[in-house]
Amino acid sequence: MIAALILVIAIAGFLQFFVSYCRSLIAAYERVDLSDQAREVTGISDRRVSGQDFGRLLQLVRMCPEPGDDSREIGAVRTYFGLLTVARAAFRQVAPTLEQRVERERESCAYFAAVALDRRIAHSRDLMAQQLASH
Repeated sequence: MIAALILVIAIAGFLQFFVSYCRSLIAAYERVDLSDQAREVTGISDRRVSGQDFGRLLQLVRMCPEPGDDSREIGAVRTYFGLLTVARAAFRQVAPTLEQRVERERESCAYFAAVALDRRIAHSRDLMAQQLASH
């Protein structure tokens, strides 16, 4: 019984750390404005991105070459988005106010994916410029 209690406390502590980590990543990316090229590729006209766009944006991110420093961050936010999706479904009938808050957090995850895509587009542009300069 004590082992089970310790396991539950450890999982709760890990989840709290994980959520804090993901929210800090998202907060850092929210301070970045998207370039015009990224807005054109994603179809985003303002800072607000629908949570439904997260999957589509991640597919676009996967199509770009990795700069080598953001794959863990993207994986963490993808997992966090999945947890938010489960929470949104759970709160839908019980607490509509919490469901709206969770949906805003999902929108922040989608904006994170858009900024990650923007960074990868810029990285691809830099790679191409380096290749053209070397030839």
